[in-house]
Amino acid sequence: MMILSSMCAVIAVFVLFMKALPRKRRIALLSVEICSMVIMLADCFAYAFRGDPSAAGFWIVRISNFLVFTMNIGVLYAFNAYIITLYEDTNSKNSYKRLKVVNYLGLAGEVMLIVSQFTDFYYSFDASNTYQRGPGFILCYLIPAIMLILQVTVIVENYKKLNSTISLSLILFSCLPLLASLVQIKLYGLSLINTTVAGMALLLYLFALKDMNASYERANDLRIELLTAEQQSMKRLFEQTAEALASAIDAKDKYTHGHSSRVAGYSRMIAKLSGKDDKECEEIYYAALLHDIGKIGVPDEIINKKGKLTPDEYEKIKEHTTIGKAILSSIVEFPYISIGAHHHHERFDGRGYPEKLKGNDIPELARIIAVADAYDAMTSKRSYRDPLPQATVRQIFIEEMGGQFDPQFAKHMIHMIDQDQEYVMREREDVKEFSGNDEFTYMGYRNVHTEGVLVIPDRKLNIRIRITPTEGYKEKDCLPVIVLFDALDGRVHTADKLSEELLYTEYAELRYDGNYNLGEARVIKPNVMNMKSSSIISVSKVCGEYEIEAVRQKDHILIKIIGEDKMVEYNVALPDSTRYCYLSFSGAYYHLNVRSINRSDEKIPDNYIPRIAELVSYIDGEAGDVPNVQVDGYRTDASDGVILKKSMEIDFHAKSLPTARLIWHCPFVCIFTSSNGKVTDEDYREFALIRLDGEVWETGNLATNNVILNKNNSFDGWDSWKRLNKEGFDCHVSLKRDGKTITATTENGGILLKSVTKILTDDDTVYVALTGDQTAITRIYFKSKD
Repeated sequence: MMILSSMCAVIAVFVLFMKALPRKRRIALLSVEICSMVIMLADCFAYAFRGDPSAAGFWIVRISNFLVFTMNIGVLYAFNAYIITLYEDTNSKNSYKRLKVVNYLGLAGEVMLIVSQFTDFYYSFDASNTYQRGPGFILCYLIPAIMLILQVTVIVENYKKLNSTISLSLILFSCLPLLASLVQIKLYGLSLINTTVAGMALLLYLFALKDMNASYERANDLRIELLTAEQQSMKRLFEQTAEALASAIDAKDKYTHGHSSRVAGYSRMIAKLSGKDDKECEEIYYAALLHDIGKIGVPDEIINKKGKLTPDEYEKIKEHTTIGKAILSSIVEFPYISIGAHHHHERFDGRGYPEKLKGNDIPELARIIAVADAYDAMTSKRSYRDPLPQATVRQIFIEEMGGQFDPQFAKHMIHMIDQDQEYVMREREDVKEFSGNDEFTYMGYRNVHTEGVLVIPDRKLNIRIRITPTEGYKEKDCLPVIVLFDALDGRVHTADKLSEELLYTEYAELRYDGNYNLGEARVIKPNVMNMKSSSIISVSKVCGEYEIEAVRQKDHILIKIIGEDKMVEYNVALPDSTRYCYLSFSGAYYHLNVRSINRSDEKIPDNYIPRIAELVSYIDGEAGDVPNVQVDGYRTDASDGVILKKSMEIDFHAKSLPTARLIWHCPFVCIFTSSNGKVTDEDYREFALIRLDGEVWETGNLATNNVILNKNNSFDGWDSWKRLNKEGFDCHVSLKRDGKTITATTENGGILLKSVTKILTDDDTVYVALTGDQTAITRIYFKSKD
């Protein structure tokens, strides 16, 4: 009893300071706890002094019992007030009437209790000062019982109007004392009702506390949700405003449509490769998006001038960096934005503008944007030239490392170029191919060609078109053709001076009737199929709706021209698996409407295209410890990985493919880890990629790499290096491992290469494999030492 009384007292203090509860509810709950405390304390004294005939015992027993009976009604009265505060917003008139009746019953009970003190109606005390039930003791139980029953009816009726936790606590508080009173009638001498009431008072507080915490959590979650929504809304507003400003900037120059958004995208990619976190990448993105905002202050006639700018006009153009800084400096919440606008034309060698900063004095953010800005400028169409081939752009970045560009960020851009086998990173419309056009008119034979659409290996390309005769011509005059070709810029070159420079190769010209002109393709097998029940195939009908389906598999490409009445299928064996294959529409005397262009993400099954010519292979010779590898493009294949323990010696023969023309078309050594020792494993993680031309690429934060490159007297320039690869050479690579440090050394064509890789992860199993770009690697031998 003393423990329960003490607990009720402590909880009463807690309730007193529960400011989160409404005032009336807090007073009601406080009254419940105080009444419960008094009940248990008085009951304790009543038991302790019963049968004590002394004067003190006489008064203590009588006062204690009176308090027990009084506080029992008082706790129900307080509980009733607690219920009223919970339901006062429910507008339940009937419930409120019943709760008022409870109050009246409580008042009547107190009056009856006072009367019984003089009449011994409820209880009396014998000569030994011991409690005895009176003739009306049932009534002292009946009044609280009726009060509880009325409260139960209200609670049950309104159960769903409150939180389930609170409703449950009310049910327990009402029902358990009611059950205890029934038992108490039979078991004379036990304090079941008092103990139950005190226990329920404790539970009432605990349930109220739980509900309050839940309410706090809901309110906090709601506040967080509102704040998050507000932040997202502000972020969207900022994004939309920044994009609108960027679009307004690009609109001043018809040749820079989408320039700002592309530079922003490239900048974010470079930042990510540099190990920046998401917040830093986002800051760099927005700074790049608004890097050219200063052009708003440059006259349109200067920006759109087709000829060479005069010195004064060039100085005016250069002012866009200071104008941009002035515009964006007022955005104090995002100070980094003005940095990109102000410094993106600084050069790493100090010959840029506006402040001629040098090296690391240039803000890092601006150095990243400078690389992305230059890349997009070179790969976008201008009034005086077409986009530069990606290989040319790559070479410029190599030459300007440490000159125009920060070597670290230029290296990341070179890696991005190497990864971009489909030349996706260039100026193009967001929705349409063919430089944004979907309508073409052909008059003279092949005087117009659409921009090439790349046919990606193992992925279907579907193009829906409509063909109609041009004005003044009939259907029989229409001569639509599809041109299959390869070129560095993805465009058809018929007889212009760029065709040789851009390595233009035309594989075939396909017509819609099953006829074709063979170019550099090895062989073509056409097949014309009727799409209707009639056995007669109309070869003269060429106008109407068509679906062009194209898919490539290694050195074969399958083209299906599906019309309303027939399907013409061409199986074309290309010269090799290395070169790209673009598709372009041309012909004469018809109008072309391109309805849609779609690419499938699903890989086609092996042997999807029937082979009509032998696979072009340059690795048919002797094999070593692992199968020979023919790498047709940048890392399109690799040897099996071999575990590196203490040391390893690798010997192999390398020869670049006939299509190889660049310095980096050579073998690579790959150091990595994965579950099965293959570069195609899902858990593949790369520590270093060592190219034999001297470049080393490290991936993310998995490792650091230090490269020492020397050229001895036998090195006769990079042209000699490319000739060596064309002719083929035997290569030897040594690897030594000391814990987490791996040292690789090799010498080829006068290039002495030493790479020191320090692994930063806990991976113990390290593999070594060979790969490359447009190279054949044969006679591969791994010699490992433990």
